[in-house]
Amino acid sequence: MNESSGVITDARELGTVKMLILGLQHMFAMFGATILVPILVNSYFVDACGEGPTRGLTVAVTLFCAGFGTLLFHVCAKFKVPAFLGSSFAFLSGFATVAHLDTGMYAGMGANEKAAYACGGIVIAGLLYLVLALIIRLVGVKKVMRYLPPVVTGPVIICIGLSLASSAIGNASTNWFLAFIALAVIIVFNIWGKGMFKIIPILMGVVISYAAAVFMNVLGIKNPDGSAILNFAPVAEAGLVGLPPLQLCKFDVTAILVMAPIAIATMMEHVGDMSAISATVGKNFLADPGLHRTLLGDGLATAMAGILGGPANTTYGENTGVLELSRVHDPRVIRIAAVFAIIVSFIPKVSAIISTMPSSIIGGVSFMLYGMISAIGVRNVVENKVDLTKSRNLIIAGVIFVCGLGFNGGLTFTVAGTPITLTALAIAAIAGILLNIVLPGNDYEFGVNVSGDENRGIHA
Repeated sequence: MNESSGVITDARELGTVKMLILGLQHMFAMFGATILVPILVNSYFVDACGEGPTRGLTVAVTLFCAGFGTLLFHVCAKFKVPAFLGSSFAFLSGFATVAHLDTGMYAGMGANEKAAYACGGIVIAGLLYLVLALIIRLVGVKKVMRYLPPVVTGPVIICIGLSLASSAIGNASTNWFLAFIALAVIIVFNIWGKGMFKIIPILMGVVISYAAAVFMNVLGIKNPDGSAILNFAPVAEAGLVGLPPLQLCKFDVTAILVMAPIAIATMMEHVGDMSAISATVGKNFLADPGLHRTLLGDGLATAMAGILGGPANTTYGENTGVLELSRVHDPRVIRIAAVFAIIVSFIPKVSAIISTMPSSIIGGVSFMLYGMISAIGVRNVVENKVDLTKSRNLIIAGVIFVCGLGFNGGLTFTVAGTPITLTALAIAAIAGILLNIVLPGNDYEFGVNVSGDENRGIHA
């Protein structure tokens, strides 16, 4: 224990029971956001196919991948970094695009098979982490980041959130009252919440709005279109214990080009998260065990999740908040939370209950989540003091916005008889990177704006 600050670095001194409780707290911190990803993804397939997906992504597999991926990350990071890896929201736009593909081999394809191809793209995205980790190990962070400055990554992240906005509106419109409850609860807990409740606003939004849905359902209230608010039939059919329905991924060039470029944004997110955790704990994890090792762990966890039919993983800010709140910085507690997540993945009843969540609640939560994704992109630009009065930066940002929001159907071309589709986000990322390389006057200099570098997780 660090006596001067009251920080506990070895949780074993607290005893087994308290360690388990602290681990449970970390699991609840990540739970709401992590389980929401497969729910959101399956709502895209409902829109695309006109009916519910055969399986798509599942909560059980998602929790298993989050738990196992976290343990894998800790191995790669030499058990030194107290980080939890939950589901990444950045890849939602990619899943939405794959769900709506209806040309070539994707014409008439079922939701489950489309999800498998999307997961194949996630595997490749995870492998890109390994490439970046190797490059950083060989040439250093400074040279790499010059090609991925905030004038590129910020607008790309903004596009990710804005491209999903229509999905939030579509889901919320099924029952605006429930959507408003979910959104209002998240805002209230995020702004005025105290202690642990301030760390889990998404989970509270889901729980309270779901309780309201149960109450309305008991009173016989229906959705505006006449449909029932809740259907508990899947819960009655689900067993108490069972294996997560793992599904091996499939590979196709189009799906890969949809999903893989998103890694450009998530890798930068990882760099920032490592900086935040370092600042919270008071250790420079970018130096020890090293950014290349944490990228390796995140990449392997993401690739593993894709192989098993789960969403991509990413380091969770919610759990960083719990570290600050609890003052317990021992990575062992995070690993306990990972084990809890794996255990829950083997309880089908839990997954079945979660699957009954009304789409209106999903829409209400999405209002906040998708907006926050774009807001994070804006913050990335502001904190790094990107000068948009300069024509060079204005051109790069402008082209990224138009490409990311304008190519609704992507760009399809044929190579060696194989149709390949580049999504709007992929086009935007590629255009931004190329323009940053070609246009003179790159004003992003490592070490000049110290606070900006730290916001991107880069330390001199």
